[in-house]
Amino acid sequence: MKQLLYFLLPSFLLLACGPQERISKSVFDEVNNAMEAKKLSDAEITQEAMIWGDSISSEAQRQLMERLQMAVAEKGFVGAVDFCHLNANPSIKELNDKHGVSIRRTSLRARNQDNLPTDDELPLLEAYQYNSENNIENEPNIQKIEGGEVLLYTKAIVIPSEFCLACHGDTKSDINEEVLNKINALYPDDLARDFEVGELRGMWSVKLPKKSVVNRL
Repeated sequence: MKQLLYFLLPSFLLLACGPQERISKSVFDEVNNAMEAKKLSDAEITQEAMIWGDSISSEAQRQLMERLQMAVAEKGFVGAVDFCHLNANPSIKELNDKHGVSIRRTSLRARNQDNLPTDDELPLLEAYQYNSENNIENEPNIQKIEGGEVLLYTKAIVIPSEFCLACHGDTKSDINEEVLNKINALYPDDLARDFEVGELRGMWSVKLPKKSVVNRL
């Protein structure tokens, strides 16, 4: 019976209008989209969100690393600290606008205190931290938030190589004095230091509107 109603709904709407009335294309498309959404299972929507979230976070990670390495090559690590301070958030905003989503990097040990986890992100980040400390593999995750209208994709970020330790490693052996002074000047509440290669740095957090995910299917 439910399936039959899905097919009858557009006809009912057309009959409900008077002879001089027409349903706008936007309303007609909205009804059709709603019908399509009802035909999709939660598993299908979650799978698509996982694929899309992974693609976006990988693009963001690749773009930031490429630009950071270029900044290091041109200006050294002191210049790279300035680069991150001025360009990291605008670079992410570019991807937000491109994909129509909300992307963040968050960490329990954030350098920029604006990147500390939200209430939605904190339990997921703590779970990643627990897994990391207990040698349990961290897998990407999807959670429904905001009444199910948004799918929150998260993926762990680890320190991939010694390259990152020049700004995030041991303050006595990895970060030179000039770089450390620059970090202290720009980020007086910095927590993103004394990491080791392979250690959990934080996570990507990508809010995907459910309607946008459905439209991809």
